Amino acid sequence: MSEIEKTELEVMGATVPFFTYTIEETQYFEFDTSKCGPPDPMVNAMAGLKLIDNANKKLVMLNHKKPGGLIEKIGANFNITDEKLEDGRVKLVFSHKTGESEKADLNQTSCHG
Repeated sequence: MSEIEKTELEVMGATVPFFTYTIEETQYFEFDTSKCGPPDPMVNAMAGLKLIDNANKKLVMLNHKKPGGLIEKIGANFNITDEKLEDGRVKLVFSHKTGESEKADLNQTSCHG
């Protein structure tokens, strides 16, 4: 299997690097907040979710744990899968949910409120 070519991408409001790559017809946006503390995982997830505007785009988040506050906040608006990686990190994949993703308030980046 060939290595996926990732391109760094500037994302407005992000505090960690984002990368983009395409597999078949789907464009992925990926970031890693596994070494960050709050509020970075939430801030970067919200910045990245703004890029997911159709079914052919997905956001990949690598984090040290499943972000409960984030899932609580936007879980109804996006399809989310999670997978525990061998190194202990969690990989979450967010995808567009037609009719619901458009309703998400992605400007609220704190876990409480």
